[in-house]
Amino acid sequence: MQLINSMKTIFLAGVVLVRFTSGYMSPEYAIHGRFSEKSDVFSFGVLLLEIVKGEKSTHYCNHEQSQSLLANAWKLWSEDNSLAFVDESICNNKEKFQDEMGRCIQIGLSCVQEFPNDRPTVQTLLSMLTGEIVDIPTPERPVVSENRNDLSSGTQIGISINHLTLTQLHGR
Repeated sequence: MQLINSMKTIFLAGVVLVRFTSGYMSPEYAIHGRFSEKSDVFSFGVLLLEIVKGEKSTHYCNHEQSQSLLANAWKLWSEDNSLAFVDESICNNKEKFQDEMGRCIQIGLSCVQEFPNDRPTVQTLLSMLTGEIVDIPTPERPVVSENRNDLSSGTQIGISINHLTLTQLHGR
């Protein structure tokens, strides 16, 4: 429960920083520009999975890996191999925290569901993190977890990272 209590502290302290990159944006915001409490839940789910994995979701955009952070989390969790997803530096004895790690991954996956109605509310999320809710709903496979390979043609789809440059003009 130590890791879950840390997650609760981070969440309650309002330290969840949403960076406007595709890795943190909910599908409804990225596609339709709709933002809600459930968009924050999606971003928190990505952040939770990043903490457990020890890698940023944008790390996967910079490398030739065939799976995104969400796809990797889903694959290992659904194969009942959550420990393979957990960062080695999180704890000395991963096996000791196996149930807690699996729970964190399941909570993260519940938060990154495609449709906002399938994600928990902030209150429900807090109850999951504190252990008030013991039975976490089984999440569906996240839509954004598809491999970057185009299955119909077998070719790899390129991903670009957008950068923003601000220029300030000053008179002489």
